[in-house]
Amino acid sequence: MLSATSAGDVRSLSERIRQGDTTAETELVGEFTQRIFVMSLARTHDWETARELVQDVLMAVISALRKGQLHDPYKLAAFVHGTARNLINNRLRAESQKPPLEPLPEDLAQVSFTQQLEHADRLRLVHQALERLSDEDRKILRMTMVEGHKPGEIAAALGLTSEVVRTRKLRALKKVTEFIRKKMSRTRANSPHS
Repeated sequence: MLSATSAGDVRSLSERIRQGDTTAETELVGEFTQRIFVMSLARTHDWETARELVQDVLMAVISALRKGQLHDPYKLAAFVHGTARNLINNRLRAESQKPPLEPLPEDLAQVSFTQQLEHADRLRLVHQALERLSDEDRKILRMTMVEGHKPGEIAAALGLTSEVVRTRKLRALKKVTEFIRKKMSRTRANSPHS
């Protein structure tokens, strides 16, 4: 039952909207906004969602009336109510199908930032260790570990024997590893958390 609109006005309202009367659309909004909001709030228990649903319902109703989809203009209130019920149910169904939100740990950003700093520190140490090697040892490590060449291919490219390449690679890796280990143990010893 419409509060301020008689049965004749209901028919007139829907017909005027179908004919493009924007004043009639404003009257419809004034007539049904509060009821749609109360219905939406009762079902969703969320003010913001209820406000969004009011907009969605009113737009759907006005769009349908503009297209002449209400066959019995005397049933405007039932049409609005049915549209509201369907859109609310659709929203609730969509919400129930969303995976539950898990709260993120408060220290997540800190952990990620700390990990990035540690990674950057390790890279810096690797570069420092590599700079301490001879040019040829750096080439051997690069050709082995980055480019994936076999000792025989490296030996041919550098004019060495495969055995020399293997030996120099092992020595260079040992130097890099020891340099990084020493630097990291000093860092941990000087750390205020140790």
